[in-house]
Amino acid sequence: MQLLTIGLNHSSAPLALREQLVFNSPELPQTLSMLCRSFSDEPTLLSEVSLVSTCNRTELYCVTAQASSSSQRLTQWLAQVAHLPVRELEPHLYRHHDQAAVRHAFRVASGLDSMVLGEPQILGQMKTAVRAAQQFGSLGTLLHQLFQRTFKVAKEVRTTTEIGVHSVSMAVACVRLAQRIFGNLSQCNVLLVGAGEMIELTATHMAAQHPAKLVVANRTIEKAQRLSARFKAEPVALKHLPDILPHFDVVISCTAASLPIIGLGMVARAVKARKHKPMMMVDLALPRDIEPEVVDLSDVYLYTIDALAQIVNEGHQARAASVAQAEAIIDLRVSDFNAWLNARRLLPYLHSLKNDVENMRKAELELAKRQLARGESAEAVLEKLTRGLSNKLLHGPIQIISEGRADDATVKLLGNLHKRTLNPSTKTGNY
Repeated sequence: MQLLTIGLNHSSAPLALREQLVFNSPELPQTLSMLCRSFSDEPTLLSEVSLVSTCNRTELYCVTAQASSSSQRLTQWLAQVAHLPVRELEPHLYRHHDQAAVRHAFRVASGLDSMVLGEPQILGQMKTAVRAAQQFGSLGTLLHQLFQRTFKVAKEVRTTTEIGVHSVSMAVACVRLAQRIFGNLSQCNVLLVGAGEMIELTATHMAAQHPAKLVVANRTIEKAQRLSARFKAEPVALKHLPDILPHFDVVISCTAASLPIIGLGMVARAVKARKHKPMMMVDLALPRDIEPEVVDLSDVYLYTIDALAQIVNEGHQARAASVAQAEAIIDLRVSDFNAWLNARRLLPYLHSLKNDVENMRKAELELAKRQLARGESAEAVLEKLTRGLSNKLLHGPIQIISEGRADDATVKLLGNLHKRTLNPSTKTGNY
């Protein structure tokens, strides 16, 4: 079986394309079910699968018997979901096989492949993907081992390097951007739209700047109230957004809505009511919350998650040493995983060898019993038994060496096995 990863991220695909391939967490088991049904005619092409979907990436981690065929089928499925011709989606996809797929998973979980270098949120998002695959039943032994090692690698990177110390979250980037535009935020009114994890992080950093007013608007007013209570903000129902929008200098939105909730007309009316006083708007959602055409309005500074990349990645040189250290850890752990995978691939041969030797032992034992029954001496029977076993066990290796078919590595391996066999203290394992 082969490991295959196929996907797109902030480096390979524009925001307009990525937002067409977003799957919310509650939808993941259902989406996996839909995907597996599309492979029902050839189930070996997709024996295991997990789907990671965030604002910056959508990736499928798979175990397959034929990577090339599976890759083609998965590309077609993604294009169908995105309602795009394959030729338009294809250039934005990346594919990783076996060792490269393992390395990619380790780098993603460690925050090395993120828009925000070292950001920790991706680790939780990958764990969500694993739980969804477990719930649906598409997480087998191979992917389970891959992700468990992935999480351990991410923990090792974060505890032994300073990669996380230098990370700048999207929430912090929003604050820095607002400070660039307005300076001291103590005179600004800030509106946060949504009540999820990203808005909670943003509220934490915005509240520390002590803005003149901090308001949380959400479709479910109870969630807005709970979040507002933590930061001494004001909760507002989302339905009042058109009325309150003109009162805010900074608007940051991140909801799970499938369509924009802040339209061009709404913002244009707000700008007019503000008498063209500048307004900064940040859209952290995917799919987007704010209609892209808003960027054309005068006096409105609209930023998407991609537009924040430059701010987020400032100070890259300060992180270079941590990145190099993290990559070295990942190289080592990829080798460890490959060793485990190779050992696992040899298990069928080990089981077969054990069965052959056991059948050989039984045959020699039955022969010895018949010889004893005929009255032969026990000493002579034991001599024949042990000699027969040793000759049969050594026949294959001796023939390989004598015919010149063994390379140096094989000869060395046979020599090591011989030493372990002669050493009575050597422990033998069960296969």
